Amino acid sequence: MALTTVSSDRLSTNVKNTNFTAAEKQDLTDDILPLAGQLGNRNLIINGAMQVAQRGTSSTSSGYYTVDRFQVNYSGTDEAPTQAQVDVASGTSPYTSGFRKALKITNGNQTSGAGADDYIRIIHFLEAQNVAQSGWNYVSSSSNVTLSFWVKSSVAQNFYGFLLTNDGTAYSYPFETGSLTADTWTKITKTIPGNSNLTVNNDNGTGLEFQITPFYGTNKTGSVSLNAWGAFSTSARTPDYTSTWYTTNDATFEITGVQLEVGSVATDFEHECYQKQLYRCYRYYVQRGFESLLGSKSGAVGYPTVNYPVVMRAAASTYINYDSTNGAMRNQNNGATTTGFSTYNHYDYGFASRGSNGSTGIIYSSTYYADAEL
Repeated sequence: MALTTVSSDRLSTNVKNTNFTAAEKQDLTDDILPLAGQLGNRNLIINGAMQVAQRGTSSTSSGYYTVDRFQVNYSGTDEAPTQAQVDVASGTSPYTSGFRKALKITNGNQTSGAGADDYIRIIHFLEAQNVAQSGWNYVSSSSNVTLSFWVKSSVAQNFYGFLLTNDGTAYSYPFETGSLTADTWTKITKTIPGNSNLTVNNDNGTGLEFQITPFYGTNKTGSVSLNAWGAFSTSARTPDYTSTWYTTNDATFEITGVQLEVGSVATDFEHECYQKQLYRCYRYYVQRGFESLLGSKSGAVGYPTVNYPVVMRAAASTYINYDSTNGAMRNQNNGATTTGFSTYNHYDYGFASRGSNGSTGIIYSSTYYADAEL
């Protein structure tokens, strides 16, 4: 019996009112619904569709600089690679599945070849309490999570990635993409069991790390068992890499549709509106403009606490910037730039600031940058 004859929005009616056998009903349900965990909010990855990029859409810096919650690190490169939020081309498989944005790395020109300490990697850190309370019994080998994502490389090659725990003794679960066809999107799916050695604290620290790596030099690779949990070694994170991608000038690597969910089946990606993903990202980083009426406080010009749109993961590192000048604000009366403002008393819900150059009774505006990333 073809399961496609019953649409998901008519599932309950059709299952009740037709003469399916019990096995057919279960097959139909399994084809549409998650087998474990939540029906909604099931993706433990935040911004997996690469929709949100508060900091910018292109950068040659190492760290969080483009797509929110995805850190692009590199070291040892001859030319800095470029990380960018890019459009998914129409007509491709991710596009027809609803994806419009991807994270792209352009390698640059590595003229000296593949050094032993060189690397380019993409990392997503998961907050521990989100993993601990997800419904995954991570210490049981019979309880699974399923990782899925779309990936594309301009060079035909096999790549590696892993999940990594951070609490207790670090354990990693390395996996491979298999040989990718050049310039072709491929969907990768990995079902990952729990393990009795894993520790995930119920707190706001890092509980789990997802990493996909275009290249690691030999000082970070070695003898590793794929598709199995093992004690993490910084000198053997993955098997040795083929260096073709890394040594090909301006080679590209793209990823989108990253989903980690409880259960042994990769369900369709949980598409969410931009606004919801933005607010989930705000827990870790916020970049917003604001206005404030200044008054006198403790002998200096100051203004009340500015509240973040959500409670952040921890007391954020916050600064204010106007017109590319740190500690600057705009006088809304005359448009002048006034400097000398600084933030203090940082909280998870907001911050306060004061300065020596402002005037009381004047509305000032600026942009604040609050960082509570893992």
